[in-house]
Amino acid sequence: MNTDFDINALRAIVAGIELRSFARAATQLGRSQSAISMQLKKLEQQAGSQLLVRKGRTLVLTAAGETLVAYARRIIALNDEAALALGATSTTASVRLGLPQDFFEDVMPATLIEYSRTHPGVHVEVQAGPNHILAEEIRAGRLDVAMTFYPENASGREGYLLGKLPMHWMAHENFVLDCSDARLPLVLFDHLCLFRQSALTALEQANKRWRVAVTTPSLPGIWAALRSHLGIAIRTEHGKPHDIRCVDKTLDLPQLPAIALKLLVSSNASPAAQDLSKLLTHEAIRLVAPN
Repeated sequence: MNTDFDINALRAIVAGIELRSFARAATQLGRSQSAISMQLKKLEQQAGSQLLVRKGRTLVLTAAGETLVAYARRIIALNDEAALALGATSTTASVRLGLPQDFFEDVMPATLIEYSRTHPGVHVEVQAGPNHILAEEIRAGRLDVAMTFYPENASGREGYLLGKLPMHWMAHENFVLDCSDARLPLVLFDHLCLFRQSALTALEQANKRWRVAVTTPSLPGIWAALRSHLGIAIRTEHGKPHDIRCVDKTLDLPQLPAIALKLLVSSNASPAAQDLSKLLTHEAIRLVAPN
């Protein structure tokens, strides 16, 4: 006997997992929590397997649930694209894009402008975040396409290598190092990232003392701290403001490795998301021009 999964039930389980709350999913979908519970129960009956288990106060997917949700995302995306193409819906299909903040001023707008010409009815949801989070969101199917940084010699087959970018020590053009402080003042992201790890590793290997002067969650925060002469940061030259300078040699700082730039695409990406990934690849290579 064929099993025809209810697409509204599929939307319910996907929304609950993505929002990390089936109560929030009920609100978003305009249904009662009891209706959502009934739909989840119906899915389990159709699947013939338990899809969710309680862990503390939350429901988490079983192995069977993870399999179903992966397919559910594809089914929903294709359903919405078909409805949109036939003019049978007033809603829009969506694709989810993740990028480092470094590419928000050139790669992102160039990609979205071109994408909107060929996919005028598709809604693009853009997310910024640390590399490990973007990669995890791709693996979990919560993002369709992402561009992320990786260590220069990272092993593994994950992602398509767009190229490699040299990292540099950077400071404001008028920055003067305080010779009375033997420790190098650093401006860093407030979370673990490849730039932070590379800076600390290079300094420790060179036996140079350092201190954290500023931490910030954003790239504009990094540039603002450098303009305030609060310290030194490391970035690539891509998107470097005109008043920020590379100070590798002038301050006799240790050499830094390059950083790899990769494109990640979800295994469940819809045709619309695949098209976005192709455009993103083209624009990233054109604008970033990695070596």
